[in-house]
Amino acid sequence: MGVANKAWRLSLLSEKPNLALSNQSNGKHYQYNQNIYNDWRWWRSSATQQHRRKVPWSLVCGLMLFGLGLVSLFTGHVASDLEWYSQRLVKRSLFYSRLEGRRREAIDIWKSKYSNLFYGCSERGRNFPPAVRERASNGYLLIAASGGLNQQRTGITDAVVVARILNATLVVPELDHHSYWKDDSDFVNIFDVDWFISYLAKDVTIVKRVPDKVMRSMEKPPYTMRVPRKSPPEYYLDQVLPILLRRRAVQLTKFDYRLASNLDEELQKLRCRANYHALRFTKPIQEIGERLVKKMQKMAKRYIAIHLRFEPDMLAFSGCYFGGGEKERFELGEIRKRWATLPDLSPDGERERGKCPLTPHEVGLMLRALGFANDTYLYVASGEIYGGEETLRPLRELFPNFYTKEMLAIKELKSFFPFSSRMAAIDYIVCDESDVFVTNNNGNMAKILAGRRRYAGHKRTIRPNAKKLSALFKARDRMDWDTFAKKVKASQRGFMGEPDEVRPGRGDFHEYPSCICEKPFTDDENRKGEDLLSDRIHMNLKENVDSKYVGENQGDKSLQRLKKRSIEEPISFKREQGH
Repeated sequence: MGVANKAWRLSLLSEKPNLALSNQSNGKHYQYNQNIYNDWRWWRSSATQQHRRKVPWSLVCGLMLFGLGLVSLFTGHVASDLEWYSQRLVKRSLFYSRLEGRRREAIDIWKSKYSNLFYGCSERGRNFPPAVRERASNGYLLIAASGGLNQQRTGITDAVVVARILNATLVVPELDHHSYWKDDSDFVNIFDVDWFISYLAKDVTIVKRVPDKVMRSMEKPPYTMRVPRKSPPEYYLDQVLPILLRRRAVQLTKFDYRLASNLDEELQKLRCRANYHALRFTKPIQEIGERLVKKMQKMAKRYIAIHLRFEPDMLAFSGCYFGGGEKERFELGEIRKRWATLPDLSPDGERERGKCPLTPHEVGLMLRALGFANDTYLYVASGEIYGGEETLRPLRELFPNFYTKEMLAIKELKSFFPFSSRMAAIDYIVCDESDVFVTNNNGNMAKILAGRRRYAGHKRTIRPNAKKLSALFKARDRMDWDTFAKKVKASQRGFMGEPDEVRPGRGDFHEYPSCICEKPFTDDENRKGEDLLSDRIHMNLKENVDSKYVGENQGDKSLQRLKKRSIEEPISFKREQGH
């Protein structure tokens, strides 16, 4: 049963021949059968002593074709079905052979040659109803986002979809002021709030604050609750909607990654519209970000952006060891005390499992081994690097053309220095516009930017295969450079941002958005036969989208029917708490 139907449930899952069956018992017939049996035994025994005569294959094929003709004559369908299946099998075999062949061919380190075959497709469907107006909505949804800029971005994006599911009016989300970064920036300081509201007006009604008149009319303040991570739409409909209808306002706290990855196709598109179009940075942030991009592009035809993510908090949280001796163990150990629930981890075990970020030196070695020359320009996005300049020196030696936002615009950045989220937004812009983006962990910025770059046509995004690379770095002194480079290239296959690395509908939505389409065949009119198939190797991947809600729209049934049902069948509310 689709989620939409469940949502509005409130408003109204080879035989042997049986010779005995003949039951022929007269003596003559029995003797006749016995003679035949004896003759057959004699022929079989003599056949074992002589070479058997081979039956011509032409005769076998002729008989098979004749039999097939008879069957198709009687059924009228078999031949066409066999033709369909044979063509499909041929296509699938060609598809996978091409796929395997492409995986063995050399990879262009700057750009996927298949990137021009894909584009972001998040347009609203014709049957997607318009947003309910504020007065007709089920109430006000308040969201308290959690974490740093990109973690909060996931919460804001999902809040839009949850408001749509609940037919609620969304209040502009509150940003986290108490996280590790201690940034007191509000939504309006980072994002263009008016653009956000107007762009999504057809999908969700958004207001800057709950009207005073409504607040005064409430008997109690907004009900506060925290939903589990990756909650499906059913959870919101079963657990949040009843309280929203009763209290008129609900606040969801610590709101990040609180919505499941697999949703209805139209809701996934709404997610993309919210993330990739509606969330636009404020004019001051956008201007300085674009200025830095132009400076990088003026110095070099193309550049790499690296998100090092080698800050002390990240290293402490990982539980890994990076060669800094007892000093490092003590300093990172003290930082780990901030998280009382962190388990004790084995640094060596975590590295072998691929859970440790690469050091800046290791990132540089990986890039050189992949084929990036030492005159390549790097833009390094990072906060405070653990170990400072000494940690960065090996990377600088491998790539002398090394730049950060502070090196490019120290004066213009002075007003942004006290605000880590605004500084992160500037890095976001420069990384998004880079020719190649390199992540160094599976953190929030890495996921969000990887997803955005896929949406923008699968721009080259490199994720280190840390599990395999850790063994290579450990043994790099025991092999020559050519061998090391060859092994690095082999290890990185499947981690270079190619379109076929993860099938649509799999993985975390924010990193692997499903609102990506292939360009129509008309774009490839001059490519025919095997060349066309080779260049469009994942033509059939769209068939494998793993979404169990396709074709349904949550939160779009009649509000009047919902209210009627809720009156006829009163909902059992859980005991209210968390005021």
